Amino acid sequence: MKRLFSILVIVAVAALGNFSANASTNSPITASSTVITAAQDEATDTAAAEDDGEDLGFTQELKKRFIEGGPGFMGIVLLCLILGLAIAIERIVYLNLATTNTKKLAQDVEDALNSGGIEAAKEVCRNTRGPVASIYYQGLDRVDEGIDAAEKAVVAYGGVQMGQLEKNVSWVSLFIALAPMLGFMGTVIGMIQAFDKIEAAGDMQPSLVAGGIKVALLTTVFGLIVAIILQIFYNYIIAKIDSIVNDMEDASITLIDMLVRYKK
Repeated sequence: MKRLFSILVIVAVAALGNFSANASTNSPITASSTVITAAQDEATDTAAAEDDGEDLGFTQELKKRFIEGGPGFMGIVLLCLILGLAIAIERIVYLNLATTNTKKLAQDVEDALNSGGIEAAKEVCRNTRGPVASIYYQGLDRVDEGIDAAEKAVVAYGGVQMGQLEKNVSWVSLFIALAPMLGFMGTVIGMIQAFDKIEAAGDMQPSLVAGGIKVALLTTVFGLIVAIILQIFYNYIIAKIDSIVNDMEDASITLIDMLVRYKK
């Protein structure tokens, strides 16, 4: 899992560098050009594209809007998306691998317990992956000390396994909150720059503020898109964790009942 996360982070950094490079070379607004000139160039390019009858695809349109938003805040928002997706994918893979058929496992452990005793049941748990099998193993390992000791071991190790399931999930929620905040910050900064240009020109012309307002709104849109995408993954992860935790609690009760019958 750590290797998968490292590969995703490397890809994220490379992609961010590529976007930033394209933004710095292809951005229609530069430090040496005025807003009016940029608006005129954009209008000329749009008219040329309409004359040629060329329609931008979704990917090209998305890249164009990203570059128009500027490499500063847009790059940070993109980084939030990539890192959030990397963590979410790692958690989804881990949770899917941790999912087991608890009813089949309980039946196999009970059969092994009745036929071969504690060691046979522990061997079944060792050969099965997932937190439920680990909880079963801890309970079986303490059964010689009594049912109460086995129950305490199951409860304690269940908390440990629950912490493993929820590992790094808080980072996804952080990126969900951070992406729209960065978008709103970019919007406020863009509006401030637009009013600075009005103040410097001493005249309220739409061409002076159109570019700045568009850039400001683009940062907000991309921030909200990132938050929506990550929220979907986050809700799936939370639902998956709840399902596994419910299986763990049910399996714990089943194990204690099983050990009580075995002791009799």
